[in-house]
Amino acid sequence: MVQEEVSGGVVHDVPDDLRGVLASDPKALAAWEDLTPLARNEWICWTISVKKPETRREHVERVSAELKEGKRRPCCWIGCIHRTDKPISPSVQYVLSRKSRK
Repeated sequence: MVQEEVSGGVVHDVPDDLRGVLASDPKALAAWEDLTPLARNEWICWTISVKKPETRREHVERVSAELKEGKRRPCCWIGCIHRTDKPISPSVQYVLSRKSRK
């Protein structure tokens, strides 16, 4: 039986595709549940912030694989821009402004 209870993040709930992958892999799920809500939120946002369905599938699979490798946050990513509990940092504002010019 697949465990359906997968904890969410600070701002984001776990999307169904990510929930399915995590719930079907006990080691990945244990690593997920060991994360803070903020760290889980970053993984969720990193997964849902892509545009192409194939990239999203890759991100979902990478979450599981990288959690099992011991990673606790997505690497080289600016962070969740959906959080309203804190202002966006100057460095993230810079990155976002550069992206909007392209």
